[in-house]
Amino acid sequence: MAADGVIVYLGVYGSVDDAKADFEDFKEAYKEGFIGLFDAGIVEKTAEGKVKLEKWEKPTQVGALAGATVGVLVGILFPPALIGEAVVAGAAGGLIGHFWKGMSRKDVKELGEELDAGEAALIFVGESKIEEEMGKIFKKAEKQVAKELGVKTKDLEAALDELS
Repeated sequence: MAADGVIVYLGVYGSVDDAKADFEDFKEAYKEGFIGLFDAGIVEKTAEGKVKLEKWEKPTQVGALAGATVGVLVGILFPPALIGEAVVAGAAGGLIGHFWKGMSRKDVKELGEELDAGEAALIFVGESKIEEEMGKIFKKAEKQVAKELGVKTKDLEAALDELS
């Protein structure tokens, strides 16, 4: 991965409990400084077949910013899920544009299909200081996908700053 690039890591799980267990490892790796972070969250499929985003608030983000990048990504992959805070946050800034510019249609399709195949997913959007650390975090994932976005870290940071 380019040093100034942004990447999407996706772990697909057979259960929400497995995703939550790996999420705890993810938060620990963040606290220890192994990974840089923009956003991370757990996506869960409901009994009705809809997706529900459980977001984690990054210590430096509050309010509408928390979960904005993962929310926008989920909204692109599952358009009906773009209701609520993801619409407000994404529409207020250039996040949707950055994701659409940075991902090929093939990448969007692949990520969406992977999300759809599992019962839950752990999504990380940001920069990784130690890329191999991600393989250690997604221990319980049935499948892992990593996609580098054609977006520079500073451009995504600027879009997030516009929201605050």
